Amino acid sequence: MAKSKTIIELRSSPHLRPAPSVDIIMRNVVYALLPVCIFAVYQFGISVLALIVVVLLSCLGTEHLFNRLSSSSNTLNDYSAVITALLLALTLPPGFPLWMGAVAGFVAIGLGKALFGGLGFNVLNPALVGRAFVQAAFPVAITSWTPAFLPGRFTEFIPSTLALPFMLPPSVEHLYQKGSQAALDGFTGATPLALQKFEGISTNPLDLLTGMVSGSAGETSAGLILICGLYLVVRRFMEWRIPVAIIASAALTAWLLQWFGGPAYPTPMFVVLSGGLMLGAVFMATDMVGSPLTPRGIWIYGGLIGVVTVMIRQFGGLTEGVMYAILLGNASAPLIDSLTQPKAFGTSQALRNKKEHP
Repeated sequence: MAKSKTIIELRSSPHLRPAPSVDIIMRNVVYALLPVCIFAVYQFGISVLALIVVVLLSCLGTEHLFNRLSSSSNTLNDYSAVITALLLALTLPPGFPLWMGAVAGFVAIGLGKALFGGLGFNVLNPALVGRAFVQAAFPVAITSWTPAFLPGRFTEFIPSTLALPFMLPPSVEHLYQKGSQAALDGFTGATPLALQKFEGISTNPLDLLTGMVSGSAGETSAGLILICGLYLVVRRFMEWRIPVAIIASAALTAWLLQWFGGPAYPTPMFVVLSGGLMLGAVFMATDMVGSPLTPRGIWIYGGLIGVVTVMIRQFGGLTEGVMYAILLGNASAPLIDSLTQPKAFGTSQALRNKKEHP
């Protein structure tokens, strides 16, 4: 008679419930990003919808290509490339040319993820790597903004969306030929950060909360982003201390600048709600791979990003600094972890020094 076999599965504590798999976590992040994408399409029309689709196809195609080249297993079903695509598309201007969006998607996956060895090995946030590349390669397109809620946005593309590679869109080219800079300025919508930095005009906080402003496709509604982030916090799929540290440090830095520099500096409320700070704090800086693991390190990491963001905004040549602040935080995460390791229980400083220097 055949003997029955008993299989014992050993797992680390805690044993109350199994840890969620990578694909479950990633899928829930996609769920949280969908309302932001839907609002971006409602706000800017079919140009943003086309941009999201093109960037998504570019990221998925690049992921599949590098899987084939490295003879590795299929990673398209872990949703990491989908998250990279959605975040990248949401950080781009609504009228960003589609071919440039495809380039950004290729760089985000190829340079920001596959080059480091794939999911779990990337040092920097892949979406921000793609965004940083197109900011350097296409500085005019990346800083061309479109007013929100244009009439006909669901039936007509923004002219720059369908621009051919290395060519100006026909309507903008026509404006340049006629020398009508006033008409071009009337089409391009200034962001709240640009209005405040260059013209000293502040935007109503309620408009920043509800998304009644111009900006990158997914950064305009701080309130909606907070709600979507709260979903991830409730499901325990996001480290809540990171966005709290970023928002608090940015607000404190803005308050200090206004305290010493006067009303020339923006209010903490404006700093927190404007630009891509909320999108970056909630969905990008919280990347598990690029953020520290130690409790103290998490607060230092978030504080660094918040302070650097405000410094770039106020004293740099750019109106926005979230992207570079998060990339700097990603690069600093290993060092922060090494400097904030908790003390091992039952050891003394003298004993540790003796082990390190026998």
